[in-house]
Amino acid sequence: MTMSQPSAAPTKLGLVNARSVALMVVVILAVGVWLGRAHVRFDWRSLGVQLGAVSWWEIAVAVGVIYACYVLRAWRWAVLLGPVRRTGVVAMLGPQLIGFALVGLFGRVADLARPYLIARRTQTTVATQLAVYSIERAFDLGAAAVLFSVTLAFAPRGMPHHEAFARAGVVSLAATALLAGFAVALRVAGARVAALVERMLRPVSEKMAASVAKHVLGFSEGLRVVSTAGEFLLALGISLGMWLGVAVAYQQTAHAFQASPQLAGLSFAATMLLMATSMGGSVLQLPVVGWFTQIALLAAALHGFFGVGLETATACGAMLLVVMNLVVIPGGLVAARVERVPLLEAGRSPSALE
Repeated sequence: MTMSQPSAAPTKLGLVNARSVALMVVVILAVGVWLGRAHVRFDWRSLGVQLGAVSWWEIAVAVGVIYACYVLRAWRWAVLLGPVRRTGVVAMLGPQLIGFALVGLFGRVADLARPYLIARRTQTTVATQLAVYSIERAFDLGAAAVLFSVTLAFAPRGMPHHEAFARAGVVSLAATALLAGFAVALRVAGARVAALVERMLRPVSEKMAASVAKHVLGFSEGLRVVSTAGEFLLALGISLGMWLGVAVAYQQTAHAFQASPQLAGLSFAATMLLMATSMGGSVLQLPVVGWFTQIALLAAALHGFFGVGLETATACGAMLLVVMNLVVIPGGLVAARVERVPLLEAGRSPSALE
């Protein structure tokens, strides 16, 4: 028994690495086919020139705003955890930095490290922190959806593809309202909603019906972490402020490319569209491979939607990846050193932190 366990981890890591390499090959081939079909010539020297002409003052401002957003995340977690355990922003900041550093290094699978880290820090159960994590994700989704919807619905008429973006904003706003209504229903009558969902899905598959109902009920319990209207409004305000800060950081990073008129004058509505593209690409972010897919998605969006030159779009995509996803790594390493957290173990298996 003791000999079989160590061999399992390398096997799993080997499978992950093999899949990562295979996915990287697919991405490179797809980008190559796209460039070939579009008859686009990529000038690597121009890419270097674009990176060399970046306004580092603008980038520094964007980095500062992103770190301020991590402080807001820590504050929100402290607010959501308040009914169970009183804690402060400083105590929650370290786990946030470590957790997002792990996501940058190991991919989206490492996102669950934060609940385990905070459970260890606050001497609470992992189940409690997972409930806070679920409601945090809900606030993220809701706040981002509200900002995207409102911004795109009232996008300036001079924006490329204005009508399509305005329609998308209206549809997104309606979908956000429906999701909010569903969340309220779960908060008020979660058991009834779960039972209704199970009855509706049972003719299709009893196993699937039971699984979905279990998840609905679990999410309903997570919503009960917010016990008062004051806590809800405070968490919502923090979430909106945080996502507004993320949008500002995106815009500042784009404006740093002052040699490109399209990027130097990128509007707030265009920035929100760029954010939506980036968020969609980061849902299944893999270690290292995810960096290249993010850059490719952002470059494709900038080139296709706003007519930014391919080299400039790629340079901006790379800089956005660094500012939004990788700049937290130094802060996370410092926090891990202070809190004595083994990053390698946490990245491989968050449950090792229990």
